[in-house]
Amino acid sequence: MERQSQRSAMHVRHLNEQLVRVLKTIGYDVGFQSGQGQYLVDRDGARYLDLLSGFGVFAIGRNHPVLRHALKSILDSDLPNLVQMDVSTLAGVLAERLLDHIPYLDKVFFANSGAESVEAAIKFARVATGRTGIVYCDHGYHGLTYGALSLTDDKNFRGGFDPLLPDCKVIPFNDLAALEQALSSRQIAALIVEPIQGKGVNMPTDEFLPGAAALCRKYGTLFVADEIQTGVGRTGRFLAVEHWNVEPDMVLLAKALSGGHVPIGVVLTRKHIFDKVFNRMDRAVVHGSTFAKNDLAMAAGIATLEVLKAENLIENAARRGAELQLALNRMVPGYELLKEVRGKGLMIGVEFGPPKSLRLRASWNLLETANKGLFCQLITVPLFKDHKILTQVAGHGSHTIKLLPPLVINDEDCKWIETSFDSVIAASHQVPGAIWSLGKTLMDNAVRKSA
Repeated sequence: MERQSQRSAMHVRHLNEQLVRVLKTIGYDVGFQSGQGQYLVDRDGARYLDLLSGFGVFAIGRNHPVLRHALKSILDSDLPNLVQMDVSTLAGVLAERLLDHIPYLDKVFFANSGAESVEAAIKFARVATGRTGIVYCDHGYHGLTYGALSLTDDKNFRGGFDPLLPDCKVIPFNDLAALEQALSSRQIAALIVEPIQGKGVNMPTDEFLPGAAALCRKYGTLFVADEIQTGVGRTGRFLAVEHWNVEPDMVLLAKALSGGHVPIGVVLTRKHIFDKVFNRMDRAVVHGSTFAKNDLAMAAGIATLEVLKAENLIENAARRGAELQLALNRMVPGYELLKEVRGKGLMIGVEFGPPKSLRLRASWNLLETANKGLFCQLITVPLFKDHKILTQVAGHGSHTIKLLPPLVINDEDCKWIETSFDSVIAASHQVPGAIWSLGKTLMDNAVRKSA
């Protein structure tokens, strides 16, 4: 494209100037030019391993040939698409195939994003139960539209947008007693929960999800699993709740089902819930979205499911994830800054924490005083600049780095990850050293920003 060299300038002028400033400050403005599978290539031809995968949308990798062929076929077929006063064949096929994976649910509602799916679930739960209350968990993330934001426990996202949706109650993640106390009012329409929390890769106890489902049944509350990030194979099962043998009343999907090209959101639900919403002919369109069920999105979803099966990507996620967690966990005893490695499949959190030795603790405390969670940038920035690995911190102020790679990663990629993390973590224990010089630069930036 002839205007590639102007991309940052155009964003500064017309879009989000602050994002451009962030990318330049941390050295991420390399100008990616192409992507294939799990790899990205920058303007200078350097290849990077992508452990971010577009916040999880590229589960089958970038520009997969099966997905590309499916989308091109739709464009070449002159299909009517979005007639609105008609029903879509492709939507029927995708709904059928999704329900094959989740046979205890009966009906499918399509939307355009994960946040739209959360919004639909809130509305469906209120109509189906006649109640208004929604319970969600602290540290959870469900999206940034108003209803979804009302269930997102992060002041950095919520700040300045109050008042939010009423009758939404937060409880501690993994706290069944607090959940029962909230549900016992019998005013709660739904519990909406991520099986594994994306912001922090926080794991449920073995008792929490089964116990929550049982409490929801006891008090007539719907159990809604937000699998927008964890679903479609990410954790080594089609749904993360399968690890705990839980069958929700609603399941929300998005991200990976899109193949990374055409946004899609899905609510899968029990028939009695769906029938309460669409209960008469004059309510046939009581909830919907103009671009939902568009042919490109439906084809992308169908192609993604085909690739997952044909290439055994769910099994690959389970196997590679176990290998990575084992390799990274072996490092924990050797590095006092490395606290814990956790996750399921290819959703992995690498958590750092305060060291014991005096010199390291003093440096850690300086960073934390300047900006909570700043230490993780001392890992992610060198991983990117020196080892060509793209990853992210798992939330604002977090001490956890999240690995969310495409499910197509191979043995060579796992070795690349292992050796790179080992090198960077080892360097972070050298005080003074190059990494802590970076820390001083980041700390100075943080202090200037707060001033």
